[in-house]
Amino acid sequence: MTISDIERLIEPAEAADEAVLEITLRPQNLVEFVGQEQIKQNLTVAIQAAKKRNESLEHILLYGNPGLGKTTLASIIAREMRASIKITSGPALEKVGDLAAILSNLQPGEILFIDEIHRLNKTIEEVLYPALEDYSLDIILGKGPAARTIRMPLNRFTLIGATTKLSMISNPLRDRFGHTYHLNFYEIADIERIINRNANLLSVRLDEASRPLIAARSRRTPRIANRLLKRIRDVAEIDNNGLIDTHVTGKAFGMLGIDEFGLDEIDRRLLSFLIEKFNGGPVGLNTLSAAIAEEMDTIETVYEPFLLQIGFLERTPRGRRATAAAYSHLGFDAPKAQTLL
Repeated sequence: MTISDIERLIEPAEAADEAVLEITLRPQNLVEFVGQEQIKQNLTVAIQAAKKRNESLEHILLYGNPGLGKTTLASIIAREMRASIKITSGPALEKVGDLAAILSNLQPGEILFIDEIHRLNKTIEEVLYPALEDYSLDIILGKGPAARTIRMPLNRFTLIGATTKLSMISNPLRDRFGHTYHLNFYEIADIERIINRNANLLSVRLDEASRPLIAARSRRTPRIANRLLKRIRDVAEIDNNGLIDTHVTGKAFGMLGIDEFGLDEIDRRLLSFLIEKFNGGPVGLNTLSAAIAEEMDTIETVYEPFLLQIGFLERTPRGRRATAAAYSHLGFDAPKAQTLL
């Protein structure tokens, strides 16, 4: 979420404080970045080699679920390359002129980060091809038979694209990235390390027993871990003189409606709907969306990946289905047999 996004949701003074807080929690270099070890190793080699040759990095595509650190990693890459970074998103680039203005103003070695790059429209995407390959921009002057194209050279730059939906990026665009990295869900041990680091940055007193409780409910996602830590800190400030212990942690999770697996009200509503209304499924995504009043894209991107990861949901050729583990967790009698239809 950008500063402008935050400002639309809360008061300006609060927005500035929240934005600064988010920035301070983000790691500043690859050493501080916890998890994703293979990606870090490959990036370290690529960055060192590019700096040794005094060249820009090849273009980089980062993909994975929301909250896993794609934007943070882009900022770290820029810092490691000692380069400035310009940040935009696919939906923000509405016209060819929007992209052309950004590309023509990039300085040598600068980095352009495009979030949600899968949402670029086709016209803008085609303009991006020569910019990525030849570092040039094709500009059309005039209309109709009299139209002509001129090619404007660009400074060499690095594009870092981020997406939650790799399949929605066209092959021609995907092939123009020299590096493609998939950010996985984090190990619980890594989430604990992130919580411990950020508790220190926030000057929060956190006892040893509470850290694994928070990590276990963080859906293996750093962004969620940070959010939970701040909400529990709020409860600790009011109820326990700022100390986060197991009692405060349990109370905060009760207030937030988050259970021991990290499931919230919408997760449970989704699974309960499958079990109670459709005998566990299978149910199509469109039906699920209408039943729980959530957009299909939100279900598919935010809720479904984690439920699949922990084995509470499965995909079949005919739709989504609750597993026996989901029945057990929600207190329903498990079906005697489940067969794919």
